[in-house]
Amino acid sequence: MDDLVRLPSPFLDRIDDRLARWLRRNGVRMLRYAIGVVFVWFGALKLVPGLSPAEALVRDVVPFVDPDLFVPVLAVWEVLIGALLLFRPTARIALLLLVLQMPGTFLPFVVLPEVCFTNWPFQSPLDVFALTLEGQYIVKNIVLVAAGMVVGGTVRRASSAEQRL
Repeated sequence: MDDLVRLPSPFLDRIDDRLARWLRRNGVRMLRYAIGVVFVWFGALKLVPGLSPAEALVRDVVPFVDPDLFVPVLAVWEVLIGALLLFRPTARIALLLLVLQMPGTFLPFVVLPEVCFTNWPFQSPLDVFALTLEGQYIVKNIVLVAAGMVVGGTVRRASSAEQRL
């Protein structure tokens, strides 16, 4: 039984098939590169004082650690995650660092909720969805977690003609 979803036009179906094969072959690798670039970029911004829009949030979220030490360490950590993701043999190490870092990225929701939500304390159950720009910046990490899961699901597989990892 043919489980493919075909288009009504044979010409469009051939184009669709070629595009889908290209995406299947290159998608995970491109996702790994994209996550790597994002982490290198955001980490590098934190290495230069005053350059990262997230610097104030990072400085405030861990009050028991000297921010002049914490921010550069986090910056190097993020650059390292990104750089390691750019090379497939080191992706496992990058994903371990990512797993260790991600819980901390959600810490502002607990430590600084007034910075993350437009209406704090909540007046309505819907206020949980009313995020500030900082809150939205943090929530986007859900995408990075999911992307990391996709990449992580391939670390034990070899690249093939069908899928370049």
